[in-house]
Amino acid sequence: MADTPVDLMLFRRVMGRFATGVTVITAEAEGGVRGMTANAFMSGSLSPPLCIISVARKAKLHTLLATSRTFGVSMLAQGQEAISRHFAGQGPTEPELLFEHMAGVPVLANVCAALAAEVEARHDCGDHSLFIGRVLGLRDDDRLPLVFHGGKYATLHYKTTKAPEAAIDFWELDHDANW
Repeated sequence: MADTPVDLMLFRRVMGRFATGVTVITAEAEGGVRGMTANAFMSGSLSPPLCIISVARKAKLHTLLATSRTFGVSMLAQGQEAISRHFAGQGPTEPELLFEHMAGVPVLANVCAALAAEVEARHDCGDHSLFIGRVLGLRDDDRLPLVFHGGKYATLHYKTTKAPEAAIDFWELDHDANW
């Protein structure tokens, strides 16, 4: 099969159709905290607890992660669009930022959830690198997450307020799909 060039604008739109949460990746540098907004974050393993972030090689945080060896992931809550824009370099105003340390790693306070991780491995992936982090600490809150879809911030609404009888546990699925 011949390689067909991919329309990069279409690729970006298609990838944007996947609804994601919004995170801020943080690391300590020169006595301060540096961070960037990212939605390329996922769980990697339950045992041992691992997470994965994807960071553009041209991002300032990329070099910092290679030297600091630890990072925080703060999952933003609804209403924290200004924080997301700030760390994406798009905010017209400086939002109030409150950091706390978890296992010695800076994370944002008052977010939906946060974790601290130590870089276990880095893999180049096109113009990005995948950083695999061993989870050092966790915390969560009952706040609803900030969602991003189609280039816009969105709000999560549950279909029901009652917990379902049997929730899907993606960690435990172990069967082959019939294609």
